[in-house]
Amino acid sequence: MYLFKLDATDSTNSYLKQLSKNENLGKWTVVTAKFQTSGRGQKGAVWESERGKNLICSILLKLEGVKAEDQFMLNCAVSTGIHHYLKRFNLPKLTVKWPNDIMSVSRKLGGILIENTLFKGEISQSIIGVGINVNQESFSDDLPAAVSLKQLTGSEMDLEIFLQDLLNSIQNKFALVFENRYGELKSQYEANLYRKDKVHTFKNFKGEQFSGIIRGVNYQGTLQIERENGSMDSYNFKEVSYL
Repeated sequence: MYLFKLDATDSTNSYLKQLSKNENLGKWTVVTAKFQTSGRGQKGAVWESERGKNLICSILLKLEGVKAEDQFMLNCAVSTGIHHYLKRFNLPKLTVKWPNDIMSVSRKLGGILIENTLFKGEISQSIIGVGINVNQESFSDDLPAAVSLKQLTGSEMDLEIFLQDLLNSIQNKFALVFENRYGELKSQYEANLYRKDKVHTFKNFKGEQFSGIIRGVNYQGTLQIERENGSMDSYNFKEVSYL
């Protein structure tokens, strides 16, 4: 694994994407930074982080034989890899909020942004952005639901050790992708799913509010919500929100 350490960059995903165009990188390449000036989350959301306090990294992974239709399995591998590693800190109610936020109770501990390159119906490479709130002690009023490991545990983390151990956990989960053990990977993702099998109120893309129960995801990553009448609805990202 190649590791590039930066003091600051606009976005580790953008930096790694440009680096891959200019250099012949290995199968696993990681870029980490102390600070991002234009950190991004899903669908253009901004990822904020205090300089030098949190884990900010992007992983470039070269792939062979992974079909484009199975790209959500990459999400499952990263999410479950992070979840498995963070379990060692005994965090309260550690879950994965669909599709890829890391939660403790109802507060956001981290997030993932995956950008895939497709070629002839397969994923040729994936750039996986990971942000984990580690040592930050306070957050702006714009982030009322954010929380860090230090806030939860009271302990300061060594970011270099944290990064290496986290990457090892993610690599271990990717072994399931390479071995086409998708059923096992999806089951692990669903076992850690935020508010699974509990009645909750949602709002869909039509503005309709309804009560339902999250039952899981399908292999394409759409969320399966059971309605009160027993019918099952499927939602893509941004088509449904929690209330």
